[in-house]
Amino acid sequence: MDPAILRISITMNLGGAENTVYPTLLWDERGVLLVDCGFIGALPLLESELGRHGLSVREITGLILTHHDHDHMGAAAALKRANPNLLIYASVHEAPFISATQKPLRLRQAEEMQKNLPPEKKAFGEAFCGMLHQVEPVRVDRLLQDGEILDSCGGCRVVATPGHTPGHISLCVEKDSIVIAGDAFALEESVPVIANPQFTLDMVQAAESMEKLLSMQAKAYFCYHGGIYCP
Repeated sequence: MDPAILRISITMNLGGAENTVYPTLLWDERGVLLVDCGFIGALPLLESELGRHGLSVREITGLILTHHDHDHMGAAAALKRANPNLLIYASVHEAPFISATQKPLRLRQAEEMQKNLPPEKKAFGEAFCGMLHQVEPVRVDRLLQDGEILDSCGGCRVVATPGHTPGHISLCVEKDSIVIAGDAFALEESVPVIANPQFTLDMVQAAESMEKLLSMQAKAYFCYHGGIYCP
């Protein structure tokens, strides 16, 4: 089959509001890699989206996690249970938080923020911390390094894009001039912006990473929040 790079969508109601994210499939004769997998409880929606393309969870050969946020890895453990042969990929720096051998940085941040929230926001903060506690850890099978080339879709390069989290990675399918940005940046009204700046752990690094990706002048950027950006 010809290699295919497909955007899928997962929409869930979180805190009374609909939230849509866009995982990516890298699909060729070697297998099917899924880049990020959605929220806690998203597995049935993911299965439905895969079915639209004639795929099943059992056919996913690998899950690449760009970082350890709940909306990117929330369904990872459930997906691994449904397909034990699936390999989990992540950067060296994110793996301890994905596997919970170290306390996730996002949870640490949320708990620290909770201490200083005004009274009217305490309930929201407690609910957010509670949700983060529910994220199931999952073992990382393969550690990825900046510049490493995966053999999917004619060559997929790992690009270190720290800032949102320290070990955040993006991917570049150079043959097709497509960048899978993760949360290195998001789209708002079709304009690239820092993804969730209120939760970004290093704004300076995040701005540098966004510029790094945009300077690559790819034909298309697949953003996890906002969709596809074509400069």
